[in-house]
Amino acid sequence: MFVDEYPNLQVEAKLRLRYAPDLLALDENMEILFWGECGQNSIRKTHWILKHTRVQKFVLFKIGFRVESFLKQIRDEITEKYRPHGRFLIINFVDDIVELTSEKRIDDIPKSWFSVYFV
Repeated sequence: MFVDEYPNLQVEAKLRLRYAPDLLALDENMEILFWGECGQNSIRKTHWILKHTRVQKFVLFKIGFRVESFLKQIRDEITEKYRPHGRFLIINFVDDIVELTSEKRIDDIPKSWFSVYFV
């Protein structure tokens, strides 16, 4: 989804930080351009990443998740200072995304397969 925007995107790259990203893109100065987390991710971890890195885009990837209550919890627990508009996204895939993608290479992800939420 983000490889065109971040062609140097890495999977499970190692950083010398408290947490390691599932997806990462760095610029030439080793500044974090993109940090992606897949699956379960605590609000504590999310808050730490947003507070202690200057990540330009932070994305949580979920599948069939009840996003509305999670959004409220994030907004209640992480001050807006650390989640300016456009910097923090949740991408919630449809429940059957595994079946939709199991037997083929996906070059373009149809918009019907996910929803995007700006935190």
